[in-house]
Amino acid sequence: MNVGIIGAGGIAYKLHLPQLTAIPGVQVTHLAGREEHRLRILAEKYDVPHCTTDYQALLADDRVDAVVVALPHPLHVPFGLQVLQAGKHLLMQKPLCGRMDEADRFVEAVERSDRIVYCLPHFGPEVRKARQLLLSGAIGKFSGAYCRASHGGPEVYYAEVRDAFQETGEELWFFKEGEAAVGALFDMGVYAVATLVAIAGSVRAVTGMIATVDKPTTLEDTATLVLQFENGAPGTAETGWCDPARTWQLRVHGTAGKLVSPGENGAPLTRWEPGSYTREDVPAIPHAVDCSDIPVGNAHEEWVRCIRENRQPDLCHAWAARHVTEVLLAGLESARSGQRVTLRTRAERV
Repeated sequence: MNVGIIGAGGIAYKLHLPQLTAIPGVQVTHLAGREEHRLRILAEKYDVPHCTTDYQALLADDRVDAVVVALPHPLHVPFGLQVLQAGKHLLMQKPLCGRMDEADRFVEAVERSDRIVYCLPHFGPEVRKARQLLLSGAIGKFSGAYCRASHGGPEVYYAEVRDAFQETGEELWFFKEGEAAVGALFDMGVYAVATLVAIAGSVRAVTGMIATVDKPTTLEDTATLVLQFENGAPGTAETGWCDPARTWQLRVHGTAGKLVSPGENGAPLTRWEPGSYTREDVPAIPHAVDCSDIPVGNAHEEWVRCIRENRQPDLCHAWAARHVTEVLLAGLESARSGQRVTLRTRAERV
């Protein structure tokens, strides 16, 4: 399988190239980007034979079977549509986009296509196991959830990228409203929202609050969304660029227990069982959850597996990505209007 990557930036360097080049039977044969010095560095490091500053040349090359879109957020869907039109399998960098009309057009294109489309974020064994346990009734009726994904900001993330490309500091496109269009809620909040949707299903309403606390931008650098899931249970998604200590936390609550990740004593996931349903002072009982029976690799391994098995992803598909986009946009709308926003899409495939 010959793979091309459109976008020769930080995410190609830190994620796509390392993972793709480690998969047996997969070759990254084509790389397209704006900066020739970046192309040269990446091609030498990962042995990519064909590099170009002409994105259309990559799309037109019949030797390319599949394409990763690794461009800034507003360019994801425009190039994703071109990849599908060129008849190639597609992996979409997160977030899908920042506009619902684009998200709708993307889903329509996927429905017309016979190509396999994988939309990040990717979910590891602990998230998939949490979904499995919730659906099986292991923690009773679903009563709420919480997820936070946050870090110190794009400038922290990009420090190693600049070192790799031998570049000096400059204002990042993440902070420029005209180039990024959306802020921390889409950049990092997409992980929290997508995880909750993957586990608990579709969201029917959103209330949001956003702020710009510290970063040099007019976009939000901190956000919290309150989600109402289809059974009426609430959930909370938190994110931000102002958390240099970094946070990844997940909790799923039910009438017969809860799931927590990271888990106790190094476990990826812990199921807490009530010590008593009638006595307050009886401590809950933790059970380390074995996630090794969940056969999931990294994002690129899963994408390649789906292509080889000729099936769309079970969770990381276009319909879920569109729904997560609507949740995020509803959060921004709610934060600006002060009103709860009702959604129209669902996370499940048609």
